[in-house]
Formats: sequence, C-alpha cells, structure tokens
Amino acid sequence: MEKNFGFVKVAAAVPRVEVADCRYNISEIEKQIAEASGLGVQIIVFPELSVTAYTCGDLFGHTLLLDQAQQALARLLDVTRDCPLLVVVGMPVAWGNSLYNCAVAFQYGRILGVVPKSYLPNYKEFYEERWFASGLSVAGESVVLCGSRVPFGTDLLFESAGAVVGIELCEDLWVPIPPSSHLARQGADIILNLSASNELIGKHHYLLSLLRQQSARCLSGYVYASAGFGESSTDLVFAGNGIVVENGTILAQTERFELTPRLAVSEIDVERLRIERRVKTSFAQGSDSMSRPVRRISFELADVPLQLTRPMSSRPFVPADSAVLHGRCEEILSIQAAGLAKRLVHTRAQSVVIGISGGLDSTLALLVAVKALDRLGEPRQKIVGVTMPGFGTTGRTYRNAVALMRALGITIREISIREACELHFRDIGHDMAVQDVTYENSQARERTQILMDIANQTGGLVVGTGDLSELALGWATYNGDHMSMYGVSASIPKTLVKYLVHWMAENELTGEARETLLDIVDTPISPELIPADEDGEIKQKTEDLVGPYALHDFFLYNMLRYGFSPAKLYFLACYSFDGEFDDDTIKKWLKVFCRRFFNQQFKRSCLPDGPKVGSVSLSPRGDWRMPSDASSALWLSECDAL
Repeated sequence: MEKNFGFVKVAAAVPRVEVADCRYNISEIEKQIAEASGLGVQIIVFPELSVTAYTCGDLFGHTLLLDQAQQALARLLDVTRDCPLLVVVGMPVAWGNSLYNCAVAFQYGRILGVVPKSYLPNYKEFYEERWFASGLSVAGESVVLCGSRVPFGTDLLFESAGAVVGIELCEDLWVPIPPSSHLARQGADIILNLSASNELIGKHHYLLSLLRQQSARCLSGYVYASAGFGESSTDLVFAGNGIVVENGTILAQTERFELTPRLAVSEIDVERLRIERRVKTSFAQGSDSMSRPVRRISFELADVPLQLTRPMSSRPFVPADSAVLHGRCEEILSIQAAGLAKRLVHTRAQSVVIGISGGLDSTLALLVAVKALDRLGEPRQKIVGVTMPGFGTTGRTYRNAVALMRALGITIREISIREACELHFRDIGHDMAVQDVTYENSQARERTQILMDIANQTGGLVVGTGDLSELALGWATYNGDHMSMYGVSASIPKTLVKYLVHWMAENELTGEARETLLDIVDTPISPELIPADEDGEIKQKTEDLVGPYALHDFFLYNMLRYGFSPAKLYFLACYSFDGEFDDDTIKKWLKVFCRRFFNQQFKRSCLPDGPKVGSVSLSPRGDWRMPSDASSALWLSECDAL
C-alpha cells in the first residue's frame, strides 16, 4: 500500500430495504457492493441488521426469518467470491441459547468473523433486549454460520498491512466507554459502526458531535452506516446516515431522507493517523493495563489505484468556512495580544517599539500591539512606530506606513537608514553598486539596531514582525529582522497574516485605517532592500525569489503536523493545487522548501519568545527541536526522484 501513501478508500452504504425480505435486501446489498467496487472502495459497511431490516420486531423470534437470513448471506458470499472488498453486513445470529445482533465481516466469499453488539438499548422506542442478548462478555468463541465455523466475539480485530479494522454496533457508540476506545488502543485504525438510529429533532447534530469526538479521541477513522428508507415507519423514521469521519473531521456523508440507495465514499489517511498516535505518546500510556485480549484476523486490503475524492484544503492554516474564519481571526488576535500584554506587564515596559514598513507583517504586529495596550488600559502613544526608509522603500509602502500609524494614534518616528548604511559600506569596503546579500542584510541589521536603541531610550521592548513562513524558509536576516524582544507572529504563517489584516480592516477599523489596511493587503510582499524600478514600483518581490507562500505554507503544515515525506507532500499538493500550479512548479518549490528548511535551522535555534497560536510552531523551546546541522540529503533525494 506504499504507493497509496497510506490512504484507504472506505464506504458507508445506506441500502433500500424491505422488512423481513432477506432476498430483496441481499440483492440491494449486492448492487451497492458492485457500485463501491467500481469506485475503488476497499472497505464497505452496511447498516445494523441490514440483511433482515432492523424493524422486524417479534419476527426475530421466528426460525423462518433466521434461516432465510443465513441462506441470503450464503448467496451473497457466493456472488462476491471474486470481490476483494472487505464487506461488513448486519444480521441476527443464533449462538448457544441466545440470539445476537451481529456484524458479519467477509471477503472473497469467506466469512472472516462475527461481532455481536455489546450494549443493547432498552428504553422508549428501542427495546432490543426483548429479542437479543448482549455480546459484551462474548470473547474467544466461534459460531457455525453458512456451514463454516468462524470466530465469534467482541474481541476481533481485522488486520491487513494497510489498515486494522475494529467493529461496533449503534448503541455501542453512545455509552461512556465505547468498545471502539479499547479497539483503537489495541491498534484499530478504522472503526466501522453498523447502526439503525431513528431521527428526532436535534438528534442528527448530536450524532455528528459524537462521531467527531470519538474519532478524535481514538485518533482513528470512523465509518458509520445507519438504516434508511424501507424500514418500518410504524412509530419511527429512519433517514439513512452514511458518514465517514477522520480524527474529528467529517470527510463524506449522505443526504438524509433519500428514498434511493446512497454511498458515502472517501479516503481515510491511515498513515496520518498512525503518525498522530506515535507523536501523541499519551495515546499508548496505560494501554497494557486497560487492554482486553483480542484475536487478530488477517484480511487482504484490495490493491486499487488511488484516486482521492476527500476534501483537501490548499490553505490548511486558513479555514474555508467564512463563519469559522471570523471566529478564528478573533481568537488568534486575542492570543497574540494576551501574550504581548503579559510580557509588557512582567517587564514593566514603558514603551513598545515596532519597525513599520507598510508591509503585512509589521502591520499585523502593530495591530496586535494596539489591541494589547487597549486591553491594558494604556495609551496608544506608548507604541513607538518607527518607519526607516532605505534604498528600496517605495512611495506606496512609505505612505501606508505613515497613514496607518497616524490613523491608529501611536507615536511616529521617521529615521532614514540611507546615510548610516552608506557610511557602513565605506567602513567595510563594500561597493554599493554590488547589490548582494551584504548590501541587503546591512540594511536589515541597521534597522534592528535603531529599534533596539530606541527601546533602550524609551524603557521599552522591541516587538518582532517576523512570521512562521519566514522562519521556516530562513527568509530573515540573522541578528537583523530575525531578532526582537518578543515575536508576536512567530507562529502565524504568511497566508494567515494576510487574512488577519484583512479581517481587522473589515471588522474592527474604519476610515483611513481601514482603507490603508486594504491597500497593504493588496501590496506585493517584499523586503524592499533593492531599489525600486524606473516607475517607482517594488522590484524585489519575495515570492519570485523563494516561491509562492501558498505552496510553502502547505508544505510546512503537512510536513511538521504529520511528518509526511516529500513524495506525499508532492502528491497532496498536486491534488490540492490542481488548476493553480502545475506539477513542475510544485516540484521546483518543494525542493526549495526542503533545502531551505534544513539549511536555515540555525536561525530558529535562537528565536525570541512568542505566543504559540496554532498546532504548528517552530519554537526551539518546545515545538521543534532539530539539529542545526541535520542533513537534507534524504529529503532532496526523494524530491529528485519524483
């Protein structure tokens, strides 16, 4: 399964049923298996008691129904003898002196195991205890089904090289400690749930919450198939829910109240789940003392070409939903402001010094400082905004810097760095016509010196303006703009910086401040260390030099958050940026990212303090500990082989 990068295609099926008509139900199940097979599905699960229908009532006590269920299953096994899918259907199974509500797993026409329902509802509309026995204590047993003796119990895990599958049924999910919690601790990557849950006002929302939470707690995939149209509506209505969830995120779901069969199909990233479990060491703590013995049953995960259909954001740091983005921006700015406020109180700082360039990063740092002082009840004049025109400063960025500081009511200082840099070039014997790294970095360090000295003059501290994307790429001058006394945006990537500034313009500011922010958002990203072109426009555009920040932020998130290899990063980027960047462009900048990320670690090893905002951070004190001289050879070699 290596070529599939750990993805397993699953389906939750919602077939149409006829109550107590096993032949009809099996024919519908067969159709959906064939449909799923054509879609490249590898694992498919059907609803609870899908062979007989869930609402048979006292008919479950009739031998005819039980016999017909077995005969129908036998026919299904026969017609799927060449089918590579792992299929799980629901049916009543007699064992000993009791009847059990079971999940039957089979592949290539052979039953692999039977899992009985552990927890039986016995309230109001549901009273399964009238017909079924609990399988909670059934383990290590076997049952004869369709002429074969097969494993029977709640202690079964179905294991292949690509995924380990656990099974629970309906009510099992709703109890304080679901069986899936134990199954996940024992290695189940994907949980299948065969359900028959009726619809009530507000119940669907609660169900989605349960599925998100359980899959997140178990760091697992969760595939939920619930009964739909055709079940008896004497007292209840079953709307049909096919839902695929991965670690708290819903990947696919069927429409409810449909009269025709439905499939919810998506791909669960098992590799990602396993990485999450290894990194979150608490997941495995105490597993030996809490685990129940399990039997592991081998199955073969179908080898099918991978075709992704799951949602995959090209901007993982930025929520796609506008309502979520609104709340996220508000929360992020509050975290940044609270962190800075604490540092100001602790150091008894008399001023906040920020270099204002008219670009995105310094603008965000200034907005955070304003929010921090407002919350502390301190005057904004304690913020000293310093604009420092240099050789590459354009009229647009200069005007925006001054206009923004004026509109926000802070203290404004303007100090040109031209003369100081020219003197410095003469001191070190550098020809100004040579606009190399010395030419650029001297300007950055001169600006930092000015800010530090003004902070000393005013009894304050320098607030850094660098962001997470620059830190990842090392796109910062060592001991220049790389250094400050507190970095408020150290864990904010460039793609998110832009949205935060835009959000502030649209939601918290008016007049000149709002108009200035909107123009800053539209200004090309540049360090402005090289003189402008003949029209006075920005000549040095960052994304022309190091690559699109959208791509770099995508690489950064998925490499640090999930430990993905360059090959998987490339595969996912080609899928996510389809139509935006071609494959060669993605490969080019992926190699740049890998090279720079390794080579520039030394700049991240001595970062100033700054608040962690999201799940990805490069702080050397906790989030990212990497040797500054680690080799990038393996990563670059894989890039070359793409």
